[in-house]
Amino acid sequence: MSNISAKDVKELREQTGAGMMDCKKALEESGGDFEKAIELLRKQGQKLSAKRADREAKEGVVIAKTSHNKNNGVVVRLSCETDFVAKTDSFIAMAEHIADVALKNLPDTLDELLATKYDGNITIAEKIEEQTGVIGEKLELADYEKIVTKAGEGQVLPYIHMGYRSGVIVGLNLEGSEYEEAGKNVAMQVAAMNPVAVNQDGVDKSIVEKEIEIGMDIARQEGKPEAMLEKIAMGKLNKFFKENTLLAQAYVKDSKMSVEEYLKSLNKDLTVTGFRHVKLG
Repeated sequence: MSNISAKDVKELREQTGAGMMDCKKALEESGGDFEKAIELLRKQGQKLSAKRADREAKEGVVIAKTSHNKNNGVVVRLSCETDFVAKTDSFIAMAEHIADVALKNLPDTLDELLATKYDGNITIAEKIEEQTGVIGEKLELADYEKIVTKAGEGQVLPYIHMGYRSGVIVGLNLEGSEYEEAGKNVAMQVAAMNPVAVNQDGVDKSIVEKEIEIGMDIARQEGKPEAMLEKIAMGKLNKFFKENTLLAQAYVKDSKMSVEEYLKSLNKDLTVTGFRHVKLG
């Protein structure tokens, strides 16, 4: 067995976050080889991940960030099992770092993000497995969303709601610091009112069909004539659009106007190009 110094144990602990005894054991088993010791700790996390695969990871944090030029934005959700872990500085810092990596690389999918390097040595997926062993809970990178714009074609603004429990990024078609407050206000609107799309054109066809079906069924149960059912259902659908599409919703800070009217009051050409909303649970 190698003679493992306290300095080596401390250095491995700083690199991985694992407990002192786990680090000492890993270094002893690896003969003092740091790379092998980190691999052993990661395997420990893999074993724990397998054991806890059926556990629910509904707690965690949501991080929303945008680039310095505000052309790009990302939202990530790092999940865990308990609120206690979610509130620790190290867990929040890990989620923040993953968001930074996502913003730097802008991968197209969650799987691609997981395969991206967390640092020079390990991928994000490997880091999550490693920290599963350290923390002792199921950890999962559960969501990743992005908005990417070109310079001169708009900006993206972030908002984190309720102590990391919800995150939003909103794309505006116009650049300029004079619209940043508007972007944040609209992002707050998304967090509060949970719209399904920017406008009715963005609502999924299956949702529209379902709302019409429900509207007709309700009218039928109310004894309305068969010939009137579709017209009544379309009226209910328009109400659905008003309540559930962002630009048509009543603006939460002034319900006398819609979100679209609020934006037009700032600039007649100002509008929302897209949004991404990620929540815990």
